[in-house]
Amino acid sequence: QVQLVESGGGLVQPGGSRRLSCAASGSIFRIYAMGWYRQAPGKQRELVAAITSGDSTNYADSVKGRFTISRDNAKNTVYLQINSLKPEDTAVYYCNARVKLTIATPVYDYWGQGTQVTVSS
Repeated sequence: QVQLVESGGGLVQPGGSRRLSCAASGSIFRIYAMGWYRQAPGKQRELVAAITSGDSTNYADSVKGRFTISRDNAKNTVYLQINSLKPEDTAVYYCNARVKLTIATPVYDYWGQGTQVTVSS
């Protein structure tokens, strides 16, 4: 099985920054795309940013220019640098990875447990 463990969340003032990390572990043959999603209270989970194994990225319009996604393939880790935080960025941030367990298995989606980011003064 595969585990995704996020870290880096917390309370931050408006305009502040955080760096979220998500490390994948387990029996992994290959990780394809990785991404960050978020879910605010009463809202649906939404894609924040994603990165392919070739380092192509895409972002939600609401975070373009403020958030940066990156990955370290040697560490099976994806990062999300979040800057210029706004109260509306408050949410639980979830890591996602598309993983192939062996050369013969399909690609499966795995999720982390989430890390809370609260933007408040």
